[in-house]
Amino acid sequence: MEFNTIKIKSTFTSPFESSPRADDDNNSPFRKPLSLWPGMYHSPVTAALWETRSKIFERLLDPPKDAPPQSELLTRTPSQSRTTILYNFSTDYILREQYRDPWNEVRIGKLLEDLDALAGTISVKHCSDDDSMTRPLLLVTASVDKMVLKKTISVDCDLKMAGAVIWVGRSSIEVQLEVIQLTNDSSDIIETVALTANFIFVARDSKTGKAAPVNRLSPETETEKLLYEEADARNNLRKLMKVERKGIEEKGEKSRLDSLLAEGRIFCDMPALANRDSILLRDTRLENSLICQPQQRNIHGRIFGGFLMHRAFELAFSTAYTFAGLMPYFLEVDHVDFLRPVDVGDFLRFKSCVLYTEFEHAEQPLINVEVVAHVTRPELRSSEVSNTFYFTFTVRPEVKANNNGFRIRKVVPATEEEARTMLERMDADSLLSKETV
Repeated sequence: MEFNTIKIKSTFTSPFESSPRADDDNNSPFRKPLSLWPGMYHSPVTAALWETRSKIFERLLDPPKDAPPQSELLTRTPSQSRTTILYNFSTDYILREQYRDPWNEVRIGKLLEDLDALAGTISVKHCSDDDSMTRPLLLVTASVDKMVLKKTISVDCDLKMAGAVIWVGRSSIEVQLEVIQLTNDSSDIIETVALTANFIFVARDSKTGKAAPVNRLSPETETEKLLYEEADARNNLRKLMKVERKGIEEKGEKSRLDSLLAEGRIFCDMPALANRDSILLRDTRLENSLICQPQQRNIHGRIFGGFLMHRAFELAFSTAYTFAGLMPYFLEVDHVDFLRPVDVGDFLRFKSCVLYTEFEHAEQPLINVEVVAHVTRPELRSSEVSNTFYFTFTVRPEVKANNNGFRIRKVVPATEEEARTMLERMDADSLLSKETV
């Protein structure tokens, strides 16, 4: 049975119990105990993907006790993991309403959830050894390497999300995804790539927690071979970036820090004389917090990464909105690090700030927002960083055109720690930009 294309339906009920839909083929007389399924916080896409995973990999939910690890690595092709999702927005009005934002576009936060869920399903398909007697791997989202919005995504037209594994290392996997808008032109359907994203997963032995080898990848077509080479180059770049950053920091770091801090000191010591076109980084901060609930868990019992990205994006959007004073327009996720898992019951705090602004293109000033998620444990008097997110926004052109007095302020640090964080991110973006060029 093929699961390469998954139909998405609007739903407000659990996909893991009998459904009243007449056309639903998921009505099984036997269901796993509810406690073994992911939480009830999900979009229609995550619901469908988890149901699909369960059909293909039932053993993921109930592996044999003391099952041995996979003994022999297989060789897979990108086409074997390729999976497509279809959103029938043009005909399913409830589904459309679930994804619609105030500007009749698709909610980016919900799309981030779906992208993470699809990337996870694709990585699971690639790593399966088709042997029910071995224990499955634990696949963890390590980072989002890059996510770029190429055009606005309308909620009135059908949407397609597709992806496949494009590169593997010893225990790491890179999945590339595309979000494609489908529009009608006379009798033809035009497909336009609206968003691209690259997810990095790492494999762990589900029993020992140590890094585990993954199935090999054999690209077949010229496009697949090119994608593999590009991903391999990015992986080598990631390894070199630590060395490059160290070299950049050592070379003239003191003068760069002093230059950044000079204006901030005027704000702190002589605020009446400070430049009104600048603002202290600390004055751009926003924060929210939550207790992680079981409804937000994934199939491994941890908090679903897509949920974290959704919450981080909406805080970043709000931060850019209050900073610019006009409606922001999302451009890209520069980078996301998943440093440690988040568990049910954790007290999670999201802290955001405008890290820096760019004015290279006057018509499209850039607002770079950092969001850091902290797992706080009051009983232990501890707080650890679990995730870091970097988002880039600009301002909607039509809104900017109607506001002649609009301006984006320069952000300046008040402390050396803020200045170092700002420089590290600027340097990382600069290195990535050079590689892209």
